[in-house]
Amino acid sequence: MNRAIRHTWVAGVAIFTVLLLALTYVQFFAARTLEAHPWNNRSLYDQFGADRGAILVDGDAKASSTPSDDDFEYQRVYTDPLLYGHLTGYFSLVYGATGLEAALGDELSGASDEQFYDRVVSMFSGNQPTGASVELTIDPELQRTAAELLEGRKGSIVALDPETGAILAMVSSPGYDPNELASHDSGSVIAAAERLNADPAEPLVNRAISGDLYAPASTFKIIDTVAALESGEYTTESSIPNPQELPLPGTDVTLPNYVGGGCTARTEADLEFALEQSCNTPFASIALDLGEDAIRRTAQNFGYGESLSVPLKVTPSIFPEELNESQLALSSIGQYDVRTTPLQVAMMSAAIANDGLMMKPQLVETVRSADLSVIDEFTPEQLRRSTSAEVANTVTDLMVEVVEDGIARGAAVPGVEVAGKTGTAEIGSEEGLNDSWFTGFAPADDPQIALAVVFEDVDVATGSSLTTTSAKQLFEAVLNK
Repeated sequence: MNRAIRHTWVAGVAIFTVLLLALTYVQFFAARTLEAHPWNNRSLYDQFGADRGAILVDGDAKASSTPSDDDFEYQRVYTDPLLYGHLTGYFSLVYGATGLEAALGDELSGASDEQFYDRVVSMFSGNQPTGASVELTIDPELQRTAAELLEGRKGSIVALDPETGAILAMVSSPGYDPNELASHDSGSVIAAAERLNADPAEPLVNRAISGDLYAPASTFKIIDTVAALESGEYTTESSIPNPQELPLPGTDVTLPNYVGGGCTARTEADLEFALEQSCNTPFASIALDLGEDAIRRTAQNFGYGESLSVPLKVTPSIFPEELNESQLALSSIGQYDVRTTPLQVAMMSAAIANDGLMMKPQLVETVRSADLSVIDEFTPEQLRRSTSAEVANTVTDLMVEVVEDGIARGAAVPGVEVAGKTGTAEIGSEEGLNDSWFTGFAPADDPQIALAVVFEDVDVATGSSLTTTSAKQLFEAVLNK
């Protein structure tokens, strides 16, 4: 009898131990995997029924959770969706999360490590956990102005604080309404996604930081200018050949000068005139003289090739490798296979504006828990020294001349020195359309804003007018506060 009791007791202890170990494994080791399992409907309902934190701009919620009368307790709602949709992204029952909803998903849902004690308190109090709120660095007036300037056209505008890296505006056009993809009606969500994905204008793409990227065109001449000055072989007094056509080595093709400026006035050019009139052949000559490595190294110093999170993931800009001389000449004017994001171009101008120091761009100002305590807070972070203060100041002076006496006069603000550079990227359109750029900063002697503006599919005259006058309005929106 004693032996039977002992066997029963040992078996009971063994079963209890196995159950305890299994419970421990499920609770502490397999929890994440089980939560993510596609068949875990309870996890799905918990996620989409949760009270996620708000995404705020100047204290106003642009994404928030409101009570729902369906199977889920809350519905994610987006305010000013066309203005902020590419930043907030969407939180979808069918397609998951994008944008900040994905990048800060743990914080917004209350699942981050920093919110552990909040979850413990909620568990013991019986209250449902509430996610953290996220305040953005965006200036709402500047964001709205940028969106209005782009309305009805494809393109992007990015504006930064050069001293801190704070993103003041980030707009991609056309936009989309994330409410359509966050609905709890799966049928309507799928229909909306199919329509948006079929749209040739690609409204779901955040052109500011991703997509197929743009040829930077003559905005890249800022990098050529830095490379020339850093080499010690060129100064602002150097005389550079300025033929109206430059034969591309190894080809039967010539590189023409920019026809929209005054390049024909001189057969020799200094850096000021070449940048002011955006002459192609002097910069191609500089690149051929300095070589591929020097131009690539300078481009990398300004962020080309770097992976970046703001915390939205940024597609790295590209400067191609293993170039022959004709390809290098084309690359030096921002064509061939050079590709970039508007954020990268704005960062380039911001680094020049900030005495050669490139700050890390950041979209998030603060993350606060439900009791308003700060979980994370934006602090300026230096990415690198892109160039010396001396070179940056020289380039600033040259960019000021581009606006005062060159082809970017449309960006001039009365009573303020503005530094800038235009660009026209040939895209092979049969209609002769281009992507048109402006990048720059103001005031030149105390920069408050650096920006990049790009309009797609425009003719040369229209593009130049759109980009420079848009930049002027954006500068005024900040400087007139």
